[in-house]
Amino acid sequence: MTRYAVLHDFDNMGFQTPERAFPGFAKGQSGAPRVLAPRELLKQEMRAGDLLSLEVPLGGTALQIAAFDDGGRPALAALGLQADAPMPLADCDAAELLGWIAGNGGEAAADIPACTLDMPEEPLVLKAGAAVTVWIGCPAERRQLVFGGVAGNARVTWQPAAGTGPLLPPLLGDTREEFTVSSATAMSYEVKQGEIVQIIDIEGQQCSDFTAFNAAALQRGEELMIDGTATRSMVRRAYPGPGLLDKFFDRDMRPLLNVVQDTCGRHDTFGLACTARGYEERGFPGHVNCSDNISHALAPYGVARRAAWPAINFFWNTWVDPHSHHILTEESHSRPGDYVAMRALEDLVCVSTACPDDIDPINGWNPTDVHVRIYRPETPLRRAVAYREKEDAPMSISQNSAFHDRLEPLTQHFAPARDLWAPVSFPSHGTTGEYWACRNAVTVQDMSGLRKYDIAGPDAEVLLQQATTRNVAKLAVWRGSYTLMCDEAGTVIDDGTLFRLAPDLFRWCCGSEESGRVLEALAQQMGLQVRIHDMRGAMPNLAIQGPKSRDLLRKIAFTQPHVPQLDQLKWFGVTVARLNDREGAPFMLSRSGYTGELGYEIFCSKADALTIWDAVIEAGEEFGITPMGSAALEIIRIEAGLAAANAEFAPGVDAFEAGLGFAVDLTKPSFTGKAALERNTREPRRALKGLLLGCNDVPLHGSPVYDGERQVGTVTSATRSPSLEHAIAIARLNVEHAENGARLEIGQLDGRMKRLGATVSDIPFIDPQRKRARA
Repeated sequence: MTRYAVLHDFDNMGFQTPERAFPGFAKGQSGAPRVLAPRELLKQEMRAGDLLSLEVPLGGTALQIAAFDDGGRPALAALGLQADAPMPLADCDAAELLGWIAGNGGEAAADIPACTLDMPEEPLVLKAGAAVTVWIGCPAERRQLVFGGVAGNARVTWQPAAGTGPLLPPLLGDTREEFTVSSATAMSYEVKQGEIVQIIDIEGQQCSDFTAFNAAALQRGEELMIDGTATRSMVRRAYPGPGLLDKFFDRDMRPLLNVVQDTCGRHDTFGLACTARGYEERGFPGHVNCSDNISHALAPYGVARRAAWPAINFFWNTWVDPHSHHILTEESHSRPGDYVAMRALEDLVCVSTACPDDIDPINGWNPTDVHVRIYRPETPLRRAVAYREKEDAPMSISQNSAFHDRLEPLTQHFAPARDLWAPVSFPSHGTTGEYWACRNAVTVQDMSGLRKYDIAGPDAEVLLQQATTRNVAKLAVWRGSYTLMCDEAGTVIDDGTLFRLAPDLFRWCCGSEESGRVLEALAQQMGLQVRIHDMRGAMPNLAIQGPKSRDLLRKIAFTQPHVPQLDQLKWFGVTVARLNDREGAPFMLSRSGYTGELGYEIFCSKADALTIWDAVIEAGEEFGITPMGSAALEIIRIEAGLAAANAEFAPGVDAFEAGLGFAVDLTKPSFTGKAALERNTREPRRALKGLLLGCNDVPLHGSPVYDGERQVGTVTSATRSPSLEHAIAIARLNVEHAENGARLEIGQLDGRMKRLGATVSDIPFIDPQRKRARA
């Protein structure tokens, strides 16, 4: 391509104006604060000149910091610090740190020199004098964590030294080779069976065409490469991702690679790599293109030249419009440092490009380089996707929960639950078996993806009274209530359970980090004396659900006389307990759940998670305890008429339209959204109702509901009920069509070519008076 003089240039990264802004695309060099949870140990690689800012709220805990050089030797001096005590490993979740030390040739059993930082009110900034690996800890005793006595969150911000250029993500393991594919070029390379190839978007919004050939087949003169159609057919989605459906296949449906990690999650397998013809038809003859670059790169391997190459285009943001079926595209979703990591299942010949397209948005109008790393086969790499609390939040990759070592032998079917992997089902019982175990016996389920916040201080009640829809002043100590957070329009932001552990101490267990942002903003706006503590992953939890759940817990829950006993807990009661006796692992125990059955939830420290799991399983053997996954839970929660985010409550839907009016107290003096909800209750437009279908066809979320030719509602959730032996649905209906017994139809096949007859009913579908949960 002819290079022209550029008179003025631009970059989407960090671009912010009132008319067009890219808040999700900060420049790769910019630092972003990370929140340090109680007991967490955070690792940060630093180069000479990098800055590390540490900040804790007034009255917060002291931090512990350790540093090591590239040989694994203590190196606090590189930060201008001196060791004053060993790292308090018993008060931290230290498994990752100890594993890192062992992997770098150190002794995991040895004391780790650390410096105690009694934080001032202003942020403390440390500057690295040499390359070091820094570990920052926020110690907390297990009892202190569970019982609600930890101090506020620390914030850690890393700022790279000026002039360091684009930053690559940390190495995933021991590399055999790495290289940069310069903008508007392609490179071929070999990957051996078992090795991992990592394709990295260095500066963000840069597409990279990729394909791979079976090396043995190439030597036979046969071109067996990744086939997009075969791959889509085998994985039943547009492209594979980490998890159960994770492989790229050739035309003979043989797997070539499996996707282990993907931090972007937006790619293309439909379009061709860009071609000379494509540019010619847009008025750019001679424009460099990926197809010619691929042909040139593969020529040494005897691969026949093609004018147009089918390829997997990583980071190209495309989708199919559900109505017109057109393939659409816009700027890439990939941020600086996003990557895809794949393990080779055969010896492969691969090719990667750095797409040269600079005449439309697919590369952010600004083509840049792509980096490739090849890791040795012994590299341990867990499957992961990216998780960001918000579009401009730092990226984390999905973690295994604290119970994973017990779950993994039981199932390989996991799905992302926020930043954790959660089991979907267990093959020994199957979804239906898990369902009946919850209905008739007892189940245990990992619910660690829930978000937990401790709210403490003299104004804690004032804050929560304004933020939530129920009257917090009526909530007694050792009681909880299901409640909502709404915006000014009465739209539900989040739902959850609020527990009162002391007069000025609450624990909010919810579904989204948006709750934390709402609480923080309200506290600042109202000028309140309150601490909001984000527990993040520090407190994993189990749901023990089913009619035998109380019998199970009687065998293992020890409580002191000054707190409620297990048999004294009524629905939504809460207490603190220990495992078996006064010296056992501490945990919070609540009589709550998401099933409509008698059930309890256990909240504990990560360090005690496996001990508590083992005790629950052992105690539950005589009752037929069964692990349960998210698929069975979805059936049960629909039967119970329980709301879910992005289904029953969603943007533009107020609390009453979401079927959650029972959790709104309009008699309390004030709360966010009260005025809008009062107005809407006077003239309601829509109601959440049940639909009983006379068949086993399960409609999809969003299916239209008709009265004759007019759409009168939308399905929010649906399933086949094993208890009722037919399909059921929850739907949001116009109030004129929401009378019980009314006959409606659910539209399928574009809404009109197939209809499913349904009868309007109340929800819950089963146990409408919640007698089981109250038993």
